[in-house]
Amino acid sequence: MSKKFAQRSFLVIIGFMAVLMLGVDAGVYFGVEKLLHLLASDSWDGVRLLKLVSINFFPWFVPVSGAVFLLFTLILWLMVKGSAASVFKEKTVAQPLKREGKKDAADLRIEQERRRRVFLHLLSVLQREGRLLDFFDEDLSLYEDEEIGAAVRSIQEDCKKTIAKYLALKPVIDKAEGEEIVVEQGFDPDAIKLTGNVTGNPPFKGLLRHRGWKAGKREIPKLSDVLDAAIIVPAEVEIN
Repeated sequence: MSKKFAQRSFLVIIGFMAVLMLGVDAGVYFGVEKLLHLLASDSWDGVRLLKLVSINFFPWFVPVSGAVFLLFTLILWLMVKGSAASVFKEKTVAQPLKREGKKDAADLRIEQERRRRVFLHLLSVLQREGRLLDFFDEDLSLYEDEEIGAAVRSIQEDCKKTIAKYLALKPVIDKAEGEEIVVEQGFDPDAIKLTGNVTGNPPFKGLLRHRGWKAGKREIPKLSDVLDAAIIVPAEVEIN
């Protein structure tokens, strides 16, 4: 498209410049002849110059004007060609970008699936280290309170170690729950949730009901090489 446009634009520009050159040459020629006719009896030195132009008009003036107009034609064509080439290039680049948009949608689905895997994988780590899912699935009504307490203590210790290993939990507000605190203006609504009678503008005074949690580090456990992301923990079969 760029090459075809360059060819057509060259023909259009050279035709336009040819017509313009003919108009200028004709205007100069007839203008000189008119002045010579009006100043035929004048001895002014300019008349000699006009006669010199009239005599050498076709042998010299026309070729020189043709060369000048040809030079301007090439300059103008190169400018138009360069501008058109940049426009066609941007258009050509824009088409792959649309295809990349479709590719981005696929990548987004892959990333969403990966996040689901990370979430389920965290559960699989807690199951592997602390048997957390086994505990949730257990029917506790079959056991005495003392037996449940002993099992919960062990599960809590193992899961706590796992969470500390990968997340290193820290409180959002490092103060005792039940203590009165002041929420200053410009607080982060993602970090602090206001409840109760919230009116007006900060600062707010209130009781800390929960300190909140944030990750001191965010180490993602190595994902297991499974094709089905829904598999949290594989079944174990001991072969005799």
